Amino acid sequence: MLKLSKLTLLLFSIILGLNSPGFAQLIQKGYFQSPVKPGGRNYLAGNFSELRPNHFHTGLDYKFGGAEGEPIYAAATGWIHRIKISSFGYGNVIYLKHPSGNITVYGHLRNFNPALEAWMKKKMYEAKQNELELTLKIGEIPIKKGELIAFGGNTGSSGGPHLHFEIRDSLDRALDPLLAGYSEILDKIAPTPQKIAIVPLELDSRVNGKFQRLELTPVLNGSSYSLTENIQVTGKIGIEVQGYDKLDGAENQNGFPKFEVSDDSGPLLKLLVDQVDFNYSRHFLLHTHQNRFTKLYFQKDLKFSFFTPNTPDTGIIQVETGKKRNIQIKLIDAYNNSRIVKLSLTGTDLDSTLSDGAAPQKAQVSYYKNILKIKVAQTEKGGLAKFEIGNTTYEILPAYQDAASRTYLWDLRFGIPKKIDLCSEIYIPDILGHFPVGRERLLAITNLQIRTEPNSLLEDLYLRVTQTGSTSSPVLNLSESTSYLWNNLDATWEVSGYTGNKAKTHVYQRAANGTLSFVGGDWQENQIRFKTRNFGSFVLAEDAVKPSISPVKTSSQGMRFTIKDNLSGIKSFEAYVNGEWVWMRYEHKQAVIWSEPLQGQTLKGAVLLKVTDQAGNVAEWRGTLN
Repeated sequence: MLKLSKLTLLLFSIILGLNSPGFAQLIQKGYFQSPVKPGGRNYLAGNFSELRPNHFHTGLDYKFGGAEGEPIYAAATGWIHRIKISSFGYGNVIYLKHPSGNITVYGHLRNFNPALEAWMKKKMYEAKQNELELTLKIGEIPIKKGELIAFGGNTGSSGGPHLHFEIRDSLDRALDPLLAGYSEILDKIAPTPQKIAIVPLELDSRVNGKFQRLELTPVLNGSSYSLTENIQVTGKIGIEVQGYDKLDGAENQNGFPKFEVSDDSGPLLKLLVDQVDFNYSRHFLLHTHQNRFTKLYFQKDLKFSFFTPNTPDTGIIQVETGKKRNIQIKLIDAYNNSRIVKLSLTGTDLDSTLSDGAAPQKAQVSYYKNILKIKVAQTEKGGLAKFEIGNTTYEILPAYQDAASRTYLWDLRFGIPKKIDLCSEIYIPDILGHFPVGRERLLAITNLQIRTEPNSLLEDLYLRVTQTGSTSSPVLNLSESTSYLWNNLDATWEVSGYTGNKAKTHVYQRAANGTLSFVGGDWQENQIRFKTRNFGSFVLAEDAVKPSISPVKTSSQGMRFTIKDNLSGIKSFEAYVNGEWVWMRYEHKQAVIWSEPLQGQTLKGAVLLKVTDQAGNVAEWRGTLN
């Protein structure tokens, strides 16, 4: 009889799992044990589907009580699929693959178990790299369920000691680990709504008579919440929700994965964040409003499919004139604790006359997707605004007005105005042009060229560009920081008046508080070409200063240094003792590097440490270890 090896049996089980319809997409209860304190009590600092800056949180963050060194155990039998040592992202991380086809992820680790730590250290020295990621063969390093694999830490982008734990399916999509049924985590607390937003979706949509986003705070009434305001709507509107969930024994404001919306006639939609595809993780920015509100309405360019039904009219709400529509929103967490929010919408006709507050001193201009909105003070010169589109001028009445001000609305899909005569003043839109989603597009003006690729944009973009500053210190403003990209766009910026040292000058993004973040760029005569995944303000800055190196400890027992850079940031570092490469670990949050010699390696003799910043400046430290 043919005897099958354990590895062959493991492969068969994987093949069976991958070919069983839907099997790899499920989390079987009891299959995965808790990676932290199995059988004990656990507390979470973060959970699945939580709204984080620019992304969903795709796992569970286990608390350690503020201390590193918590034992981390394998959630299920399998083998090491990937392993990485890094100072960024998930930091030191292990990816285990399992016969079910699932992958479990263990991030921000302080260090691995002793055997794995020694194996990885050997690989680091073979590669002579201070940071390294390896993908292993099936069964190369087998792991049993419950086996100690690492110790919890604070590496990477972590803001404190914890374990980031994920369960993924066979297609590497993140699933909610709480579906594994962990008894160590308790939650009997229903989600809490914070704000409800009512938003217009078309040119003729109105909220309380205006084309405006209206954010309201729901009030607790018994066990449910409600909006007490009388909300009048015209045309198509959408609803957005900001809220949080808490788990027993922890004060952290976490996320929740499910919404259900209904009206007097019955259910309207369900939204369930049950898996996150990392290929589309930036589409989170389309799914939410400024990382805070979940949009409960269909968006045609959104790659996530969280809605049931997932059709173009899902979540699009209209109310007949004079009728009232009662809406109920149910917020549901992973433990099926739920909270209801009630609101009523009354349908009204378009009204061109309504009170709109104080008049602005100069034209107040805002953009919402393809809608241009301009509010301007009343004037005796008239009320017909003239929009110049190509060779045609359109005379437009205010969408609504009162004795103090007029408000005009323009759909940019009808054309981009090159000039708008508002009777009392002239407004020149700063729109470079229309960049359609899903297509390559190149547009240029005198000293600027912008190119988008088919996957650069989340949705159609009407890119606004202004240039300020001086010829020697120019500023390029692309849209605003609250607009978002999916992937990079390419910019070529001609700055003929710049006289600095181009070899040390790069593009930096400037935050509102003046902080500069390195972007990069390559010079070709008077042009610098750079890529950016973010909108905002960009400037040129020269970094000709070497990084600083400050020794903390230098002896045969080990080396420790503080390394810092004044502007562009640390790019790389390397250390040698007697000409032999030495692995230096890095903790960027403390700006510290330290030596990790191989077993038996002697740290004696001449030391050379090189630290390079993003601008190419190199600092050296030399010494002798006795």
